[in-house]
Amino acid sequence: MNKTVTIALILTAWLGGCTAPQGSSTSSSAVPSATGGIVPGSQEDLATNVGDRVFFDFDRSDLAGQSPAALKNAATLDRQAAWLTQYDRNKVQIAGNCDERGTEEYNLALGQRRADSVRGYLVAKGVAPGRITTISYGSERPSAVGSDEVAWSQNRNAITSLQ
Repeated sequence: MNKTVTIALILTAWLGGCTAPQGSSTSSSAVPSATGGIVPGSQEDLATNVGDRVFFDFDRSDLAGQSPAALKNAATLDRQAAWLTQYDRNKVQIAGNCDERGTEEYNLALGQRRADSVRGYLVAKGVAPGRITTISYGSERPSAVGSDEVAWSQNRNAITSLQ
């Protein structure tokens, strides 16, 4: 036999033996997608393809309104609700955050109201309440560094993450 055929036969035999063990599964949540290598149903999928955070106005925790920011938040949360419906085994935590202004106690309470507001929206869209936990970090985990309106506007948020 020539060398090329022999190598091809060895590779075929070796690759044929590389199957998943019996009883194992290869669900789509463990296989990278064809676009960008992001695993469907992962935190990276949520952040990149859906949006993992919404933003709030100064001293506010409501999601209602017709402002461009409110409409963008609603679109993000609608996508999150659809994603959570699709990946119905995923549980999430919503972390409410604030900018650095205000007392620690006030910011913790405001962050909790923000997280609860997002949770309420997702539950109203059909996500099971038992799949969502909330926490407030107040101003302790800023997304942006700085003491100006640009940084503060990025730090007034609620972030959804997988548990």
